[in-house]
Amino acid sequence: MYNAGSLLYFAHGLQRGFGQTVAIWYLIFQASQFHVIYYASRPLSNMFAFGMTTIASRLLLPDFTIPRIDARRRARLSLILLAIAGIIFRSELALFVVTQTIFLLAMGRVRLIQDAIIAGIISLFVGLQLTVGIDSIFWNRVPLWPEFDAFLFNVVSGQSSEWGTSPWYFYFLNALPRLLLNPLVYLLAIPVALRQPATRQPAIPLLTPTLAFSLPWGASYLWNRRSRSMFACVSSRLLVFSSLAAFSLSNFVLLPASAANYPGAHALNALHHRHALAVSDELDGASVYLGNLACQTGITRFLQQSPGLGWSYDKTEDKALKSSHAFWNQFDYVIVEASSDKDYRDNDETRLRRVLQDSDWETTEVIDGFAGVSILRPGSAANGAAERRLLSVLGGESAANLYDQVRDSVRKVLLRGWWVELKMRPKLKVLKRIREE
Repeated sequence: MYNAGSLLYFAHGLQRGFGQTVAIWYLIFQASQFHVIYYASRPLSNMFAFGMTTIASRLLLPDFTIPRIDARRRARLSLILLAIAGIIFRSELALFVVTQTIFLLAMGRVRLIQDAIIAGIISLFVGLQLTVGIDSIFWNRVPLWPEFDAFLFNVVSGQSSEWGTSPWYFYFLNALPRLLLNPLVYLLAIPVALRQPATRQPAIPLLTPTLAFSLPWGASYLWNRRSRSMFACVSSRLLVFSSLAAFSLSNFVLLPASAANYPGAHALNALHHRHALAVSDELDGASVYLGNLACQTGITRFLQQSPGLGWSYDKTEDKALKSSHAFWNQFDYVIVEASSDKDYRDNDETRLRRVLQDSDWETTEVIDGFAGVSILRPGSAANGAAERRLLSVLGGESAANLYDQVRDSVRKVLLRGWWVELKMRPKLKVLKRIREE
């Protein structure tokens, strides 16, 4: 709700400064994307900063209905929000704050001492009070400024490569295109926007919401002139259809694919459901071992049952400890890796079977995960397991059945038997210990 509200607030700013058509196209383009909407609800530092930077960017949009002094106050508040977001959540925002401050000073929209320096002092005081005060308590280390430690590690010590590296063109060929799936906006909306007078361009569109501003601006220009020019007429309609296609791609391909990337979460939920059916007392919990792959693919403390209900979870990685009888003997369930080969056993299951040779374990669940995309030729049977599972969660069994009907009709009438669906393969399995009564 917080990030959705910030996007709507930014759209309202576009409406005030550039007209309703620009705001509508902005919302259309945002709704047709995947990554922004997908990550907006996740409790990540990036997404906490996302809302603040979006609100700050909206405050910098031109609004010709307010006095100059109010515009200056908005710019100062924008710098405060950006700086606080950088201090608490993402230190990289310092570059954005510096460039934005220089731009605003050069354009005369803020004053050096009364606005820029005052904003910096307020930001430092508020940001450091919050992050040092709260994080020092949680991490039991006083004083602790997490983003400053990250800056020292990544920049000063030069160890950022330990997180992995990507080639210089990654942002242009991978990251930015994924933020904007609709390819026609690159060919139509952006070139048209760049041809418009520079006095109406936004300040420094470095972040995703503001990066998308030039796109609805160009689309609005084409839409408003669709009755005057054949090019504008054809282009505006192409943008409408391509936005619908991008929306369909985001919701019916990328969303199921992303959901299928978290078999660990599905495995733990299935374990809880099966255990609830097997016991009569809700306080009769179980002891669960969580394998490495399960922990990396969606298992979090938010999914775990309360210890007060008798549940305990273990994700020990010590190989020596996991070679002992006492370690494995404590568990009622284990979640380990699976494969298409029914005889496959990962290292954890191998140790379990070796040290508890007299115990019986039953495979209660096999959880599939995303393994790519399958192109179905005419005559090939469709599976659609991942799509059906997601739609069943969102809209019940009727939604999944409707998807099957639409898929079969579109495949038969429009695509001549061709189709694309998610490819799935076994990733995890849940083993339940069979104990003698």
